[in-house]
Amino acid sequence: MKNISLIVVFLIFSQLLKSQNEIPSVYSGIYKDKNGKIYYELAGKKFYADEKKAIYSFTDIKESCSATSKGIKFDFKADFSGKLYYGLIDYEHSEYPMPVWFKKTSVIENGMSEINIKKNLSGKYDMTDWESKGFGTLSYRIADDKGNLIYDGIVSFKYKNNQFEIAETITEGPFVNLLTPSSAVISFDLNKNAKAEVIVKGRKYSSGKNLKHHEIKIDNLSPDTEYVYEVKYGNLSQKYSFKTAPEKGKRKPFVFAYASDSRNGQGGGEKNLYGTNFYIMRKIAALANMNNAAFMQFTGDLVNGYVSDKDEINLQYANWKRAIEPFAHYFPFIATVGNHEFTGVQFVNKEGKRRGSVTGFPFETESSAAVFAANFVNSENGPESEDGSIYDPNPDKTDFPPYSETTFYYIYDNVAVIVLNSDYWYCPSLKYNHRTSGNLHGYIMDKQLEWLDKTIQKLEKDKDIDHIFVTQHTPVFPNGGHVGDDMWYNGNNKYRPYIAGKPVDKGIIQRRDEYLDILINKSSKVVAVLTGDEHNYNKVKITPDVNIYPEKYKFNKLLRKRTLWQINNGAAGAPYYAQDKSVPWTNAVSGFTTQNALVLIYIDGKKVSVKVMNPETLDTIDEYILKN
Repeated sequence: MKNISLIVVFLIFSQLLKSQNEIPSVYSGIYKDKNGKIYYELAGKKFYADEKKAIYSFTDIKESCSATSKGIKFDFKADFSGKLYYGLIDYEHSEYPMPVWFKKTSVIENGMSEINIKKNLSGKYDMTDWESKGFGTLSYRIADDKGNLIYDGIVSFKYKNNQFEIAETITEGPFVNLLTPSSAVISFDLNKNAKAEVIVKGRKYSSGKNLKHHEIKIDNLSPDTEYVYEVKYGNLSQKYSFKTAPEKGKRKPFVFAYASDSRNGQGGGEKNLYGTNFYIMRKIAALANMNNAAFMQFTGDLVNGYVSDKDEINLQYANWKRAIEPFAHYFPFIATVGNHEFTGVQFVNKEGKRRGSVTGFPFETESSAAVFAANFVNSENGPESEDGSIYDPNPDKTDFPPYSETTFYYIYDNVAVIVLNSDYWYCPSLKYNHRTSGNLHGYIMDKQLEWLDKTIQKLEKDKDIDHIFVTQHTPVFPNGGHVGDDMWYNGNNKYRPYIAGKPVDKGIIQRRDEYLDILINKSSKVVAVLTGDEHNYNKVKITPDVNIYPEKYKFNKLLRKRTLWQINNGAAGAPYYAQDKSVPWTNAVSGFTTQNALVLIYIDGKKVSVKVMNPETLDTIDEYILKN
């Protein structure tokens, strides 16, 4: 019996290993050689998958800390030199805890460094009383020898009998997520597997498990009520607050914030903290907080991305989360994907130049969508995948990546926000070469469109919902920087996804019109589409008489029954794009600016108005009424 059991286990393991190494049937032109290495064949040439690992491993950086008799030493397990900035964080006396950087730095040599807490952060520099309390929290920032910032980290420590010890540490969070009138989810990451609990009004909530990542639901709450919550982990704790959503359809005035595209910018320093414009993103988060935003929607291109090693994009996501963290303790930041969230297989020539890219597989763990979902906490009420569509090559098998936590909707009072993934199963090289198959940047595939239609119809019937906002990374009507793609492709309808080597029936303009038909003709509540991708702010008022077609368009044109707004705000720190006036709807565009911007949308019953502010200067860029 024992031998039979071992054989069964071996067979199951072998089958699992085989499935993990399978090339998904939705791809084409991708093969394995006799050594199991993946390559892409084009014109008789083989281009192999780039196996180069990230220079900096997020896993190694997070697990780099160890205690000494003097303080904390670091081994980042990477061969580089630079500086380590550091300072204490005062959680007890600060509403928005952030480090106060010490006047000295520590040298990094061969990826190693040490901070002498006992010498440098004691006495008059002990602002958190760690010496008397026996514990404290240190923030550290890694910079290489060229001054490039790599990571903002946090480590808590205990101090007893002249010896330091690494304590349980919240390395990310706590964040407020999935806010409803009666509940919220508090999420956070620890540096080690440990139990943790959240206390609200004397009631304790816990996952009850030793975990690094915690998502703890707080329920049985009253609507529109502020609650103080305390997160306890080990001997340490942090205390913040959140306010539950009003009852659905209460129609109390509120404001929410919108932006996208905070990937790294130019200018040095915090404008590129390894993949994200930390400087502008933190200012945007602070401005949203200052204007009492109930929540912030951030739609895509959080980070630079386009990586082969998911550990690299995990590091970039960690830096983005650190930027918003002081304010995300209090209200939700709902982040979703763009094209720069791409994680996948990069096919290169012998010189290392890219010759093709597809999203990573196995899709359940390695696709861009799956890696993103592992880093954020979003609703799971969207479609499952594109499986079951007429293009599915194998109806009895899961062939496509998941949509989980990248396509969904949520409700706050009388507003519904529908979040779409316009970079689902994205193949960056498809525009130029469709041999690998994959989805197009900006193309909404069949199952997602079907789900959008059903969701809109459901919300149309809901008497408590007055306004619907649809958000996706790619503009429906691009105006600067992405006229050659998004939902336009210079007006060329030939562009479309390829599945298992075959093109789908509908081109990008046809699919855009099907999408607009749902938003305009099948809905009376969709107020605006919130987009990004183009690194500027502008608004487009698409009335029924605005031309949205190229010359000599041979397919049926959509008869539009009412006006739809598009608000584009890709001005959260990424390098700017100027206006392109070649599109037919140019005269419908207004407010165009390349200033960094935050869009604030004010809801007051049936009225919807907008204020756009510069997060650096705090001046008003634009102001208007969307709906009376």
